[in-house]
Amino acid sequence: MLAARALAEFADVVTVVERDVLPAGPERRKNLPQARHAHLLWSGGARAVEDLVPGTTELLLAAGAHRLAVTTDMVALSPKGWYRRWPESHYMILCSRDLLDATVRAQVLDDDRITLLERTEAVGLDSRDGTGGTDGTLAVTGVRLRGVDGEERTLTADLVVDATGRASRTPQWLGALGLPGPARRTVDSGLAYASRIYRAPKRARQGYPVVNVLADQRAGVPGRAGVLLPIEGGQWLVTLSGTTGGEPSAADDDFVRFAREELRHPILGELLAHAEPLTDVGFTRTTANRRHYYERLPAWPENLTVLGDALAAYNPIYGHGMSVAAQSALALREVIRRQGWGSPGLARRIQKAVAGPVNAAWDLATGQDVFYPGATRNGPTLRERIVAAYVDRLLHTAMGNGRIARRLTDVTSLQRGGHVLLAPSVLLAAAIGPLKPPLAGPPLTTGEREAAGGPDQ
Repeated sequence: MLAARALAEFADVVTVVERDVLPAGPERRKNLPQARHAHLLWSGGARAVEDLVPGTTELLLAAGAHRLAVTTDMVALSPKGWYRRWPESHYMILCSRDLLDATVRAQVLDDDRITLLERTEAVGLDSRDGTGGTDGTLAVTGVRLRGVDGEERTLTADLVVDATGRASRTPQWLGALGLPGPARRTVDSGLAYASRIYRAPKRARQGYPVVNVLADQRAGVPGRAGVLLPIEGGQWLVTLSGTTGGEPSAADDDFVRFAREELRHPILGELLAHAEPLTDVGFTRTTANRRHYYERLPAWPENLTVLGDALAAYNPIYGHGMSVAAQSALALREVIRRQGWGSPGLARRIQKAVAGPVNAAWDLATGQDVFYPGATRNGPTLRERIVAAYVDRLLHTAMGNGRIARRLTDVTSLQRGGHVLLAPSVLLAAAIGPLKPPLAGPPLTTGEREAAGGPDQ
């Protein structure tokens, strides 16, 4: 939807091809099963959405979404200890994925230039040989579609955008056109997710912080983690996760036990003991980090670009997928504005531009997951080991240094690139270490503890 909105500035007609029948409001749909699990928009993504679809944040907040400050409204246990709740540096938008999708979708599809083809699947690319393609390659001229009746037809297009997610078949489609496939890297920690929605205790339904217990990927044991996200309707969306050998159960009656007994701290289990479960447990293993390096291919067809999870998919625990997709759609628009619609080599320039936000999130996710046994064929690279050691030192420093905590959140919120962590002042602070002693326990206020103490609190 965001890519469609970006393209509507330049094209007479933008057609969205969709396998599902899209609901009218914030409801679940078949081909978005991961919507049951933790989602958030970091400020870097929220600002990109707002740029593309102005008014989205206001509509979300009016519908019950929460805007929480980073790190003021966070209670988080990192591998190096409890984060302090420093003054706001950035923010998060928290709501269900269904509400976010419905809010964006309604505004995008209200544009007369954008049309929707539902219950339709893209099955291949159409092309013409050797005319205008970069480096002598071909140009894509449209996409072959199959409707619910099984009939196939071709939709011609000046630009085709693959935003089909993890199920993308662009590598196979490129092969069918006689082009080489991209290099690919997969980092799979074997992570399993179990999620459930709870009704929060009465006094904890507004203004409650995110509560996050992170895994320690270098502890030599399976990584177990959990996060509680306040969403609309006075509800908590809680996701528990575990890598190979430490997976949470899909059973409803084991959810709170896992949160209390298997995580590095029992705080989530203690909070859930007084909350009312509203759904059964949703379970998934579709959590591998996977990256296609299309921007490195020596030849790239004109009029084709790949965005979102079709380009790179991440372990959802880091919450970067939606924000990267939004920033990529914004990059798509900016490249076309700069280069001009239909200019030679436009698709290749777009593909290189969207690699920027993708690479930032990829380094954040895989820099942690790569250390789990079996996550990659050959283990962490030398670069990954060096970067991880430095990030560990920064995390340790951030426990007691608010300026370094802010620099880290500059990067994790996707507001700035990782280069800011190499500034001389940051290097010096990392060498010195934290300026305050570590916290002894979770930094919940007395009021927050009391508010979550029971269903009537």
